[in-house]
Amino acid sequence: MPLRKLYKQAGLTLLEVMVALLIFAVTGSAILKAAGDHLSSVSIIQDMTFATWVANNRLTELQLSKTWPPKNNEKGSEEMADRTWYWSQRVEKTIDEDLLLVEVTVSNNEQRNGSVTSVTSYLAKRTQ
Repeated sequence: MPLRKLYKQAGLTLLEVMVALLIFAVTGSAILKAAGDHLSSVSIIQDMTFATWVANNRLTELQLSKTWPPKNNEKGSEEMADRTWYWSQRVEKTIDEDLLLVEVTVSNNEQRNGSVTSVTSYLAKRTQ
């Protein structure tokens, strides 16, 4: 009987173990990078959502306001989600004198540099 048949391989060689560890390490690092990217994008999406709500709240306030026309370059702040959001509005005339373009830009710092989002809408003069 040949000796090869008497001695069967019972485990893995060092080379096979090292290849398996390399595959595991590459896969693991790819999974960690994907998870990190996902977590950072969730934070950005959350900030954009709250900032859009702040801008929409300001536009709604302007629509309900009885003063016409709204002030250009007005600034303010609003508390939402345990944070202070800083908004500024820009008002432009359109061809129709009873219709204005209003852009509300929202930032998360008081200096208002680097806006999180900007929402543009048209505001019509209210008829009594």
